[in-house]
Amino acid sequence: MPSSNSSIVQQPVRTVFFISDGTGITAETLGHSVLAQFGVQFNEVRLPFVDTLEKVHDAVRRIDDAFEKDGTRPIVFSTLVKTEFAGALQSSKGMQMDLIKTFVDPLEHELGIEPAHAIGRSHNIANSIEYENRIEAINFSLAHDDGQSHKNLESADVILVGVSRSGKTPTSLYLAMQYGIKAANYPLIPEDFERGKMPSVLAPFKEKIFGLSISPERLAQVRNERRPGSRYAALDNCRYEVSEAEKMMRTEGIHWMSSTAKSIEEIAVMILQEMKLAKRSY
Repeated sequence: MPSSNSSIVQQPVRTVFFISDGTGITAETLGHSVLAQFGVQFNEVRLPFVDTLEKVHDAVRRIDDAFEKDGTRPIVFSTLVKTEFAGALQSSKGMQMDLIKTFVDPLEHELGIEPAHAIGRSHNIANSIEYENRIEAINFSLAHDDGQSHKNLESADVILVGVSRSGKTPTSLYLAMQYGIKAANYPLIPEDFERGKMPSVLAPFKEKIFGLSISPERLAQVRNERRPGSRYAALDNCRYEVSEAEKMMRTEGIHWMSSTAKSIEEIAVMILQEMKLAKRSY
């Protein structure tokens, strides 16, 4: 009798191109969101700053070479703003996903306004003040990482608390870089648990505090990568710290969530929602 898996066809590895006249972050972000829906392995090729016709023709050659090598059409996610460049790219043997055309054409029809088709236009939307605010937020988060400084906490938009290695630092920096949020973070340590209350320096800013927790098993794994075999990384110690931290946050009435199975992006969005932080830098 044939195996139940005999009808499953192994998909060939496909080549995916992310092509942009800028950094390519938009093409990659949208492309990855779409590709994540399919259980197929991809070879990724990034071609940023394709801002001349010569570079577009070079991209076409690379796409066609991938077609000849793989025997399947490469998938092309592009955000080329200039119509001339986007049209030249269409001559390649790739399966085209023109992300600019997908959204700009319907909006042009709806708004009754002809788009500018100007390279770098998206970077001019945010003015210099907004850019400076984002840089200021990054510097603030770096200066207030892991409780390094208690100065100017009144300027913080949010103060993240939690046990060591629960995800406070990457979340703080992500909030600063992506949203211009001034995020400080402060570790909860055994001395805090013995006192049974939040560090006194944070007391005046309770309404700004948001807690991050993590499963003890995951915490032990992360800590063992940093300090293998230490008491700091021992599972029983991790269980104690997590339990005490969560109990303290419940007692203090602080909003908190577990970071165990969530990405930094998901954590950041939940913090923005819970703390009602609508500030964005672009």
